Amino acid sequence: MSTSTPGIPQNGTPQAPHYLSLLVVDDERWIRDSCKEIAEEMGFKVFIADSASSATRQLESHSIDVVLLDIKLPGHDGLGLLLKIKEQQPETEVIMITGHATVDSVLTAMKSGAYDYLRKPFNLADLKRLLERVTDHLRFSLENRITREHLKTNPGFAGMVGRSSRMEKLYRIVAKVASSRHPVLIRGESGTGKEMVARAIHFTGPFHDKPFIPVDCGSLSPVLMEGELFGYVKGAFTGAVRSKEGLLSIANGGTIFLDEIGEMPIDLQAKLLRAMQEKEIHPTGSTKAVPFDVRIVAATNRDLEVAIQQGTFRRDLYFRLNVVSLELPALHERKEDIHLLVDYFLEKVSRSTGVRRSISTEAMKLLLAYDWPGNVRELENCLERAAAMSSSQLLNVSDLPPQIRNSSLQVVSIAAGVKARIMTLAELEKQAIVTALSQLDGDKLTTAKMLGIGKTTLYRKLKEYGITDRWSMAETGQRETG
Repeated sequence: MSTSTPGIPQNGTPQAPHYLSLLVVDDERWIRDSCKEIAEEMGFKVFIADSASSATRQLESHSIDVVLLDIKLPGHDGLGLLLKIKEQQPETEVIMITGHATVDSVLTAMKSGAYDYLRKPFNLADLKRLLERVTDHLRFSLENRITREHLKTNPGFAGMVGRSSRMEKLYRIVAKVASSRHPVLIRGESGTGKEMVARAIHFTGPFHDKPFIPVDCGSLSPVLMEGELFGYVKGAFTGAVRSKEGLLSIANGGTIFLDEIGEMPIDLQAKLLRAMQEKEIHPTGSTKAVPFDVRIVAATNRDLEVAIQQGTFRRDLYFRLNVVSLELPALHERKEDIHLLVDYFLEKVSRSTGVRRSISTEAMKLLLAYDWPGNVRELENCLERAAAMSSSQLLNVSDLPPQIRNSSLQVVSIAAGVKARIMTLAELEKQAIVTALSQLDGDKLTTAKMLGIGKTTLYRKLKEYGITDRWSMAETGQRETG
């Protein structure tokens, strides 16, 4: 997928990050100020209110994650406000503050949905521990809420497009890992949008204002790649007329995205592993170590386990990179997202050309039927080509690339055959079994596996359709000649 998308711009200007928000509701100023100071130190975005009416306005204007609520407010019962909050915003956690706690009031508050309570005068260390606990409790539900809020008004999350279950699961994982510094390994076929996911991880996290630097490990020679990543000093080799700072050093505090990590030469893999373990790099030709703190996000369309067995990828580097693993679905595995993707890419084309584009129903049917071996990148290129070739604002079947138009001929041919003579399900099943056995030389075990049924079921079907003797003889003959 193209990396020039809303929310994660190519130039690195990110969206504002999401902070946990907290509302302090208390009529005593020193309580509000103390709670605000502690919460802001912990990273909360803090709002304050000195009455129930003021708190209601804040709750209507902002999405609040945690409320510190005095049980006694001027002219209002805090328990009533608690009930209102839990009714209207059930995911918001409420901690009651009370100077006159009774068993009944505490039980009532807890039964009404309060997370916990603090008794006045409270120790600020106790407040901090309680806020840490509620933060941990909120973390998973917050990730889900972020995803839901994005999907209400956007076709996807952080520049990624799609609302299928596979993509929603991916969004939740991205939201979860974005706040950490763990290495991430992104797997997926070519064209599925691995760099887009890497950008989403970086730009939705707390280090979004630091550099994001992509490196294509498959496009550089080993010597150039080493110089690009680690840098070199003047005179390190012929042609090194001046020193060069490596990308691992330039990206300090940010993210290095190593695309197609499986193409990295084995000796350079060893140097990368050593750098990740020691948190320092050694520029070529230098004896001085340079400390660095960079998050490594790697991506591959290769099976690295196979590469390890073949000796082309280091097992220890694989484990170092594979702390968090993300699997991107191929486009044919989430065809329900094709409508959204088509709308998104046509809108993008319209913005760049100034001509509003749409697609015909017949053309959309072909796009939905096609298997998309090149995934999202192929879909985007297909629509760009169709828009360039079409003289109309409406893209038709004739505007689509030949491979997509031709793929429909097989579907039409099959459909025509079905229309010529409608077969019963039993006939279709018998035909499928006979065809499979013929192609597999009567191997019943393999035939059963290929058809997705058990061997006992296959024998029963053979007997039912009167073809048991034929294949039994073939199988017997194979055993005798073997």
